[in-house]
Amino acid sequence: MLAGVERISIWAFADSGASEDDPGPVKIVKFADDGARLGISTLAKVRKSKSEWNKQLTPLQYNVTRRASTEYPFSGAFYNQEAAGLYRCVDCGSALFDSKAKFDSGTGWPSFWEPIAAENVREKKDFSIGVLRTEVQCALCDAHLGHVFTDGPEPSGLRYCMNSAALLFVPRES
Repeated sequence: MLAGVERISIWAFADSGASEDDPGPVKIVKFADDGARLGISTLAKVRKSKSEWNKQLTPLQYNVTRRASTEYPFSGAFYNQEAAGLYRCVDCGSALFDSKAKFDSGTGWPSFWEPIAAENVREKKDFSIGVLRTEVQCALCDAHLGHVFTDGPEPSGLRYCMNSAALLFVPRES
């Protein structure tokens, strides 16, 4: 970032808002900040108006999570972070990824070989750039997180390529 100016990608699409095909409630796995699994909870979908999201999020966070945009490669806060901790949804706080599953994909975005719990993310077909990709969203609030690809490392062979702007990092205490 340049002197506090957020760069917004040219790849912005229509507001994704709440998913019409999954009205909720949803079951997610809750996690403590230290990564301890707390159990499955059934929760109402997080729904907010455009103005409520705009008040809560920075312009970059809004464009990424609510409009399915993407940040420029190598520009996000977490692409090369190696600290131990938990990655939560910046929109609703749901646990999404553990640093134990993070790897350097060389793409310029934080990459993980698995989510912290399959229940906490949802996958959706994405044709927005004219080719089929698999979009990854937060199951609790439908925030756009990034995409998943099949060129990742073992044991899953998957690469969850996420936007730093969609994530909130909670460091694990020693």
